[in-house]
Formats: sequence, structure tokens, C-alpha cells
Amino acid sequence: MEQLKAKIEEELRSSNGRIGLAIEIEGESICVNSEEVFQSASLIKLPILIEAFRQSEMGKLNENELVSITNHAGGSGVLQAFSRDALLTIKDLMTLMITVSDNTATNLLIDKLGMETIHRSFEKMGLQHTALNRKMMDFEAIEQGLDNYTSPLDMMTCLRIVKEGDFLAKQSREEALRILSYQQFQDRLPGMMELDMVKVANKTGSLPHIEHDCAVVTNNEKTAYAVVLMDQLDDVFAAKLKISRIGKHIFDYLVEKA
Repeated sequence: MEQLKAKIEEELRSSNGRIGLAIEIEGESICVNSEEVFQSASLIKLPILIEAFRQSEMGKLNENELVSITNHAGGSGVLQAFSRDALLTIKDLMTLMITVSDNTATNLLIDKLGMETIHRSFEKMGLQHTALNRKMMDFEAIEQGLDNYTSPLDMMTCLRIVKEGDFLAKQSREEALRILSYQQFQDRLPGMMELDMVKVANKTGSLPHIEHDCAVVTNNEKTAYAVVLMDQLDDVFAAKLKISRIGKHIFDYLVEKA
């Protein structure tokens, strides 16, 4: 783990912008600015997914319920290209929210789950720095100073919830990981990994001058939780490459340890 830590520290020395990082492998951790608060961008969709599964388990949310796509949020996703009379299940919305970071799907789920209920659930999850203060693409809210926030340690908590523990039932955890494993944006933490050798379940986030990724990476019985948040960036392409290199160091460590 010391070699991995040294490689991570070397990556951070040449960083442009601010970086927060939390990595845990077999009980050992590497943390840098792990409790710093960042704009969450689309990482906020991960705890929303957890809350959707929690409400489904409680019988408050029917994953098979059909929902009409009435309003298109714009930004990332595919539903903005769908007709306004399209019908999708709640489960479809949960999947699109993660795999293509669909903003329309996310906003529909926020309406179904309830903003205040989501807030309370974040507390139950143990998230200390995570807040959902606006819907996706709500520019009026942003102008009023309302935004969504998280920290590397909070995202680590979310990753652990979908992989282990009893916040969600085993079936829900397995399904959440399955959805995350279909992530279409793989140009950050998984970008330099050999994906035939490890399993990756991740969620990215991007805004102007911001690049994030968080992932569960498994190789046989070895599991790595990895969170990298970067903001105040002048060069987002360079930031993506840096996150990819951090991911490659984690991959190399897991494969060597296996």
C-alpha cells in the first residue's frame, strides 16, 4: 500500500486545481482533502439511486410503475431526445440516471422520492457534507446560490453502501452495482484499466472546471473503493487524464495483489 500511496502522491504534486481523494483497499486507506466540500455535479445521483432502492424495499416506490416523460431537463442524457408521450418504468429512470447521467430521469426521480425525504435519507446514510439543494439544470436556483454538494468521504460511504453493509438489502445492493457497472462514461478512473481483468462500477460528474469520478473496483476477492474529486480546473482534459492515471495505479495494485 505504501508504493500505491507514493504513486498517488506523485500524481497530486503536478495537479492543477483543487483535488480531494479517498481510496480504501482491504481496510487500508489513502485520504487527501477527503472531508473538503465540492460541488457534487452528477455524483449526487449515486445517493439518489440508493434512496430509490431504499424506498422500493419499503414499498413506497414501485420500480415497475410507468412514468410519462413530460419535461425535458436538457444537459446529459438521452430522454431529451424522446417524445413527450414516451413511457418508462421507474427502474428505467434509475438506470438512465446512472448509466448516461440522464438529467430528465434524475428530476423525475427527485419528484417521486421527494426532496425532503432525500435530505433525511442522506442523514441516515451518514453523509455529512452531501446536500441536494436543486434539481438538475436548474439555472435559476444556481443564480440564487443553491447548489448540490458532497465530499470524497461521503462518496466513499455511498460506494460502501452499494457494496456491503445493511443499509440496503443484498438484492438491492447487487442491482445497484449492476446498474453502476453499465456506466457509459469510462474516461476517468477506468480509463487506463484492463476491464477484462477487473470489474468496475462507477459514477462520474462534470461541470465547467470540475471533473469527478467514484468507483468500486473488484478483482477476485479484492475490492477497492476510489473517489477523486477535482475542481478549479483550467484544463479538464488534463484532469481526466490524471484521474485515469490514479485509476491505473489502483488497477496495478489490485492485479499485483491478486
